[in-house]
Amino acid sequence: MASAPAQQPTLTAEQTRVVLSEVIQAFSVPENAARMDEARESACNDMGKMLQLVLPVATQIQQEVIKSYGFNNEGEGELRDFTTTLIYKRVLKFARLVKMYETQDPEIAAMSAKLKSLLLPPLSTPPIGGTIAAS
Repeated sequence: MASAPAQQPTLTAEQTRVVLSEVIQAFSVPENAARMDEARESACNDMGKMLQLVLPVATQIQQEVIKSYGFNNEGEGELRDFTTTLIYKRVLKFARLVKMYETQDPEIAAMSAKLKSLLLPPLSTPPIGGTIAAS
């Protein structure tokens, strides 16, 4: 017998601010900061390696916070092979909720930008106005 699909967690803008604040603080916890630093160093600022090494660590850190706000695995099963996929799904649900509030709430938009800066490497841009040698 199939179980009913899990209900999407609903948070108010105020609750979303609280959760975002806790998620950002979680990245400052020494153990989590060390895990992120180690993953970043291993990735060597390579975007492919960032996705393989940094994203899973960042997702686990976020999941530890958001699971207590209804972003958990109830109704989704707990098969060991799918645990990582379920964690990503829950973090993506939270990200969609944050995105919805970003346009309505400047504080949420600022906190979201701060969280993104913790997750993504600084983007380097090529120099502007460089000359190309004529052949």
